[in-house]
Amino acid sequence: MIFREVDFNNFRIYHGHNSIYLTPEKEKNIIVISGLNGFGKTTFLMGLVWCFYGRQMDEVDEFYKKEIKEFGGYDKYIGNSLNHIASRNGDTKFSVSISIGEVNIPEIPCQEIKITRTFNVKTGAADEVEILIDGYESELVKGLGNEKLSAEEIFIRDFILPIEIAKFFFFDAEKIISLAEVSNSDQRRQLNYAYSEVLGIKKYEELKADLEETQIRLRQESASTKERKELEELQSKLNQNKIDIEAKEEDLKEIKGKKELEEYDVRQIEEKLIREGKQMTLEQLEELRKTSSELEAKIADLQEELKSSYDIIPFAIAGEKLLDVVKQLEIESDIKNAQLSQEKVQIATDKIINDLIAQPKPTNIVIDYRVEDYYKGVFKSLVKKHFFSDIPDVGEDYQALHDYSDTEKNELNVLVSNLKLSFKATFKRINSEYNQYRNELSAIKRTLKEAEANMEDPVITALRNKKDDLAKKIESKNRDISEIDQEIGGLQALNTQHEKRITEISKKIEVSKKNKKKDETAKRLISELESFIKNFKKQKKQSLENEILSGLNSLMHKQNFITKVDVDLIGDEVDIKLRNKKGIEIRKEGLSNGEKQMYASALLKGLVAESDIDFPVFIDSPMQKFDVDHAENIVRYFYPTISDQVVIFPLIKKEMTEEEYEILLPRVSNTYLIDNVTNEQSEFIEVEPKNLFEKFEEGRMSAV
Repeated sequence: MIFREVDFNNFRIYHGHNSIYLTPEKEKNIIVISGLNGFGKTTFLMGLVWCFYGRQMDEVDEFYKKEIKEFGGYDKYIGNSLNHIASRNGDTKFSVSISIGEVNIPEIPCQEIKITRTFNVKTGAADEVEILIDGYESELVKGLGNEKLSAEEIFIRDFILPIEIAKFFFFDAEKIISLAEVSNSDQRRQLNYAYSEVLGIKKYEELKADLEETQIRLRQESASTKERKELEELQSKLNQNKIDIEAKEEDLKEIKGKKELEEYDVRQIEEKLIREGKQMTLEQLEELRKTSSELEAKIADLQEELKSSYDIIPFAIAGEKLLDVVKQLEIESDIKNAQLSQEKVQIATDKIINDLIAQPKPTNIVIDYRVEDYYKGVFKSLVKKHFFSDIPDVGEDYQALHDYSDTEKNELNVLVSNLKLSFKATFKRINSEYNQYRNELSAIKRTLKEAEANMEDPVITALRNKKDDLAKKIESKNRDISEIDQEIGGLQALNTQHEKRITEISKKIEVSKKNKKKDETAKRLISELESFIKNFKKQKKQSLENEILSGLNSLMHKQNFITKVDVDLIGDEVDIKLRNKKGIEIRKEGLSNGEKQMYASALLKGLVAESDIDFPVFIDSPMQKFDVDHAENIVRYFYPTISDQVVIFPLIKKEMTEEEYEILLPRVSNTYLIDNVTNEQSEFIEVEPKNLFEKFEEGRMSAV
């Protein structure tokens, strides 16, 4: 897949139609687009992400999520993208178009796909997305829509690039160190989801889930009236919960949108109050806001981490009762073992007695049956007394209270161990850090309040009152968000229970004759898929470990610093560990920013190399935080090999020196400079690759 052409029309700094051609030449896979800060490099990358994902672009990168929040929501954020000259001329629409060639979609044989996303600031309506396949609209595309996403957006996600892995193909090289800082469960789960998507594991897992669902349906057809009634009730609850979850997620989205608008208004009022108060500069205000935003992000991360423990917290609260259950299970286990031993004693004793009875009796002795019965009983008691005295007697009427299987008992013991050890420490840490960050955040808010104007001016008083009212509304919405999050978590937990119960009942049902072959086939395929997925994950795990290690060895100048990489797949989380030659883990938190960027680059390279996705890679700020040796390794070994089409946006002479560019030059096909015609307009100028630095210097001098 190759990006042939990108066109920006009245999009931000790009006034009118600004087209750029990106098709690489054979053996030359790198395109360089450069310009000074503020000329439109970051806007270029943002335009690509917006063209593909529109309102969902905040799912691609935290940068966009933060920007959208600061602008007071997506509509304000994207509505601000109309070029200022175009706006004064009366234009109301802007768009970004991407033409893609060498597309390999089995369902749609074609030469070119063109995606255009348009926004009209006058109507403020939803984005319009048009997809042309070889110049025409396709009925196949139109048939893909649902309530949440348009047909065109589903086509982009399913056939072009899934949104969950877009971050691996559109990224700011300075910010990808966030991949090296994955620390909590939620972040590890997100990495696992992307990992499964990139490496193709998700397709097989979805196929297995579909087969399991089919098998359950086949078995449900053979259920008794009682079983069918319970299954129908469970399925009804399951479906209703899913509807409720979707409704609550929509409520959540709406509340968060309103909250972002209110937070935007608060920031505007704060700026005015600070200016009037003259006790703090706007630079100081921005610094405080930045710190405040970082603290809020940390608090949100802690809340997400806590949310992942919601299923465990009730067990922690009921700790004593849980320990009583564990003790009862131990008693039941002992009794169960005693029953088994008792049965063995009984079997052994019966064999001995039967052998005695079978012995020939003397003809001169008459043994009455009552005497025989008496000695049988005495013999049994004596055998137990002298050989098995340590085995307690268990009455025939004994019934276990819980009757857990060994597997269920082990799961409970793991839960108790987790509660006693890791959960307790984690919960204590979360609580401590939460209180610390909340206190720091409160201190910043007090500082801001003290810096605002005095209460004597009626205009200032009105602004302060408005700000206080907005703060109360925001706090109220925060409570609503927290409550809805908990409600969603509760419904999801209930659904997990319902699904487990449906599976338990379905497994016990005897399949009817007409469905028996289908059930057996489904069972066989599920078993084969489980085995395949297990081996596939193992293979991908090993090859990804090798790819990351190989990438690190080629990029890092510290030889033998990292000698082993472990990719651990634990449940629905991915944890990647780096080890030295002694096998000791190298904590990623202790790496320098440059080393973190090296690790993140190696991870990206490994994931792209192991995936079946043939997609261009776009890299902003490509050489930030690298020392001389690392920078040379990046241009020599990383950018030329990561994809068949690599588009980089360096700041010449700062993020890429002429010496580094010379190393890259044999692989460079096209080069462009972004010329800032006015403060409100930029355009692309194509230059010969060998003349890039010379033309850049000429343009910089003429701008001065």
